Amino acid sequence: MVTPFDESGAVDLAAAKKLAAYLVDEMGNDCLVLNGTTGEAPTTYHDEKADLITAVKESVGDRAKVVAGVGTNDTKHSAALACEAAAAGADGLLVITPYYSLPPQDAIVAHFQRVADATDLPVIIYDIPHRTGRPVDTKSLIKLAAHPNIIGVKDAKKDLAGSAEVIAATGMDYYAGDDALVLPILSIGGVGVVGTSTHFTGRVTKRVIELFLAGDHVGALAAYRTVLPVYTGVFATQGCMLVKAGLEHLGVLANRLVRQPLLPATDAEQAAFAAILDATTR
Repeated sequence: MVTPFDESGAVDLAAAKKLAAYLVDEMGNDCLVLNGTTGEAPTTYHDEKADLITAVKESVGDRAKVVAGVGTNDTKHSAALACEAAAAGADGLLVITPYYSLPPQDAIVAHFQRVADATDLPVIIYDIPHRTGRPVDTKSLIKLAAHPNIIGVKDAKKDLAGSAEVIAATGMDYYAGDDALVLPILSIGGVGVVGTSTHFTGRVTKRVIELFLAGDHVGALAAYRTVLPVYTGVFATQGCMLVKAGLEHLGVLANRLVRQPLLPATDAEQAAFAAILDATTR
């Protein structure tokens, strides 16, 4: 979920509550991930992150789970964020591979284990090497699956064979970390998607998953193809920027403001994405 800001640049908790309810009640999402990359976590602060979790929990109640992004490239900091998220009411944690430092695999494993030890909440590993500089190797993922709190992977590595091996060996829940890979990941034993375009495609994406898991692969493929332009179009520029532009276009958000180093989508970028939304989701 994107993090709404008001005209002064502050986190807009009222808008966040409205957006969360929309994503659950109108879009059919089962869970909301807060304080992730799409939520501009690199430019929000501890108190803002905790307040956002509390506000969204108040908004959605027991209608959806709330997972908090707590990953940084500092293990101690990530563990502290995990504790703060748990205290704010999060139901689970999303933890990214430590970025920039390029730790070796044993250090990556130790990082995830320490963050998972910090609370009793279930942990989803976010494996996205094109942003972090390091993959979580297959052997590392199989080792991490032995931790009782590590239950899944948000998979943006685009190594389906490796992912299939981990799923077969561990039974971990695998979620596509790239919207367009939701159907391929289901085909190797995955369970869903942690999406960006699901701000707009939630109900159809849920139908894709339900049809596939029910054995109607033809129906799942047909549904998938109807929203594939949104799955890919939301990444024409930075995903968060276009999500906010699309939500403004639909009247769900009052503005498309982001924090630097991002800049709001241009009018031309908004118009191009709005045309995709209007052609595929209305």
